Amino acid sequence: MFTAKDVMTLRETTGAGMMDCKKALTECDGNMEKAADYLREKSLAASAKKASRIAAEGIVDSYVHMGGRIGVLVEVNCETDFVAKTDAFKTLVHDIAMQIAAAKPTYVHKEEVDQAEIEKEKEILRAQALNEPKPKPMNIIDKMVEGRIEKYYKEVCLLEQPFVKDPDQTVGQLVNAASAKIGEKISVRRFVRYEMGEGLEKRKDNFAEEVMSQATK
Repeated sequence: MFTAKDVMTLRETTGAGMMDCKKALTECDGNMEKAADYLREKSLAASAKKASRIAAEGIVDSYVHMGGRIGVLVEVNCETDFVAKTDAFKTLVHDIAMQIAAAKPTYVHKEEVDQAEIEKEKEILRAQALNEPKPKPMNIIDKMVEGRIEKYYKEVCLLEQPFVKDPDQTVGQLVNAASAKIGEKISVRRFVRYEMGEGLEKRKDNFAEEVMSQATK
């Protein structure tokens, strides 16, 4: 058996709807941990189903940093024009534009990264590790190299980056959560980021801190 408080606790933990939480607890005989797993499994199944659908609607949004020093254009797609016009979707897209301004990604997702470039980087990292005064075993070196490559992905791939407003989740997780809540496939298609004087010698600024300072005002 379970109580209304259990339903609320599960909802707060998973972000799922009230009726879904109630159903999960019913299916799992009130076991909170099993119910959470049940909801995650259902969410993954729903996400897989959404992935095969076509997202051809959406909006192009812009974000210009104070003073016009950084400008971002981003296209985010959804399935229907109705969702594209909702405040929830517009807020999501604007947050993504702000993320791009702050974190300066180069790609949307891992698949866009040139794999030849990644393999070359791996070779360099392995060579560096082997040339250390006390080289580690190859299996340890391989793990270290993979770890550094994953770190690289988090730096340059938008969907792998920690979300500037909530670093405990990635931008990809933010998009997936919005997709589950809205009930439509949502995908970031492309973006462009302009920085005033880019390529010219100039003073270094922490744009992430500046953008966040504006976001919290």
